[in-house]
Parts: sequence; C-alpha cells; structure tokens
Amino acid sequence: MERPVLRAEIREETGKGKVRRLRAKGLIPAIFYGPKSKTIPLVVDSKELVKTLKTEAGENVLIDLHIIKDAKTDRKVVMVKDIQIDAIQMKMIHTDFYEVAMDVMVTVEVPIHLIGKPEGTKVGGILEQVRRVIEVQSLPGDIPKGIDVDVSSLKIGDSIHVKDIQAGKFKILVDSNVTVATVVPPAPVDFLTGAVA
Repeated sequence: MERPVLRAEIREETGKGKVRRLRAKGLIPAIFYGPKSKTIPLVVDSKELVKTLKTEAGENVLIDLHIIKDAKTDRKVVMVKDIQIDAIQMKMIHTDFYEVAMDVMVTVEVPIHLIGKPEGTKVGGILEQVRRVIEVQSLPGDIPKGIDVDVSSLKIGDSIHVKDIQAGKFKILVDSNVTVATVVPPAPVDFLTGAVA
C-alpha cells in the first residue's frame, strides 16, 4: 500500500509573532527529528496534514514527508510523534515528525477493537473493555492499524486476556495475563427505589 505524501518546507522564521503569522495563513510549525538525523524546523499546511491523517485512519500512520528547500526535495519516511492542539479553538498548532527506518523495529501503541456481541449480554450481562490500547513491537511496515478481538463467545463471568490475542507480524509487549475485556453480571436493582444497588 502506498504511503501518503505530505509536503513540508524548511521554517526559517522563529519567534512567537512569526509563528502566529504562519498559523493565520493556515500553516503550522513542525519539527523533524530522528536517531540519525539532525533536527529540522518545518512548516506544513494544516489542511493537508488533517487530510493525510484522515485518509490513513489510525495513529501510527507512515508518511512520505517531502522536505522542500531551494527547489530541492529531501524525502523521509516519518510517523507523527506528537500533535499539539489549541484547547479553545480545537486546532492543531504544532506537530512532531519522527523519522523511521523501515528495517528497524519500533514500539507503538495500537488500538483494540472489540467485535461481535457477547452471549452474556443477551441475558443481561454487561461487556466491559478493560484495555483499549496495547503496546506492540514490529517493523514500521507491519504495524497493525488496530487489533480485532472477537468477544461473541463470552458468557457472564468470562474474560479475554492478552494471551488470547493472535499476534501477526508483531510482538505484544504487555503481560499475557492482562485482561482485555470481560462480561460482568448486571448490577442488582432495588425494586422499591429503582436505584442500582
């Protein structure tokens, strides 16, 4: 699958006033770094970044970052390591791009998706998702967008643990006995007041 391409330009201007002017133009400051690369201040189009992240659903998107300077393009494979959000305007105000080598293992958190309707919920049980993300290690090209866990066979009192997850081209770094999901009995109700006991 082709990686999305995002254009970035070298950011020559620094300082709060200049950064505000960039944001007013729909641009956001960014930083590029990696274990074997020097840190480079960048600027990216906020709409293009949002589009890139929405196109590739998931937090661990691999991006072909094209860094442009003086009509030359330097291509890097990166992941978004951090995004700062303005809490009032709910807009991105800064992002970090981390360079990855496709032949070096990385450690990331991957979301867990529960699929199916547990047997226990059909008789009043309540499905509880105890763990929503799980830490895995893999090559960048093998990072799963999410891990599907089938809970349809769970009865009241049953649980699924990390050891029950079938790992693909990745290694799970969480203790195998950690609970992922469980079906608990319904809470008793006081029939006089209607309140949950």
